[in-house]
Amino acid sequence: MLELAVRDLADADLADCSFAGSPLHLEQVAKELERARRGEVDYLAVCAKADLPIAIGGVDYVPHPGAGSLWQLAVHPALQSCGIGTLLVAAAEQRIRDRGLDRAELSVEVTNPRARALYERLGYVAYDEQLESWDQQGPDGSITRYETLCTQMRKQL
Repeated sequence: MLELAVRDLADADLADCSFAGSPLHLEQVAKELERARRGEVDYLAVCAKADLPIAIGGVDYVPHPGAGSLWQLAVHPALQSCGIGTLLVAAAEQRIRDRGLDRAELSVEVTNPRARALYERLGYVAYDEQLESWDQQGPDGSITRYETLCTQMRKQL
């Protein structure tokens, strides 16, 4: 059994979060930590006993008024299917409740049925599909625009 704790992600953690994405992605996470300091988002880290992040994810309060939007959720690949994602989502939902909100939103790529199954098991219900895009960094450092169809899901808290 892993002893896990959930806390706010800190700038100093980013060097240990390469499991979550490319250097470009971690630059974006650093920008989101600025937004966290302004209270626009919460950015969480699930840490093991050594206090190193093994999962990270955010809650954005801007896109859906009256709700918190879970996004950029990532669990270290070697630790997936161990309940860590469930713990991260529960902590994010608690942050939403702590702000007096009663709804969580998220989107999941249609090509990621494993993540969608987790969200459905946690009570999220699909209500729409939407094309989403973001910049991604290739192994050679090149930046391309990634587009994907995502299922929009929500849960009453």
